[in-house]
Amino acid sequence: MSEEVDVETIGALLEDPTVRTILTQTSQEPMSATTLSEHCEASKPTVYRRLEDLRECGLLVERTKPDPDRGHHRTVYATNLARITVELEDGGLTLHIDRREDIADRFTRLIEGI
Repeated sequence: MSEEVDVETIGALLEDPTVRTILTQTSQEPMSATTLSEHCEASKPTVYRRLEDLRECGLLVERTKPDPDRGHHRTVYATNLARITVELEDGGLTLHIDRREDIADRFTRLIEGI
């Protein structure tokens, strides 16, 4: 995950309708690449590329969940994006990304603070 993501990179990502659908769908619940492919009406390779782009920018997290129906694990994706703001400061654009804190991370922070 990159903490220093530039305005152009985020702008190019958000310009893509597949990326916007991935972000909106995974903000509601974690989803597999197959499910996202159906929602986006895009091929799995396209969805996987966009998922990787979003992960590299720190806008999406990947989780492994048990799949009791099939007896193995599956990978699901969830957005950790809360807000993106772009500010005009000192003649330049500054990007701020606010991320949601994962419940496990919140719990760890709580325990470490005790």
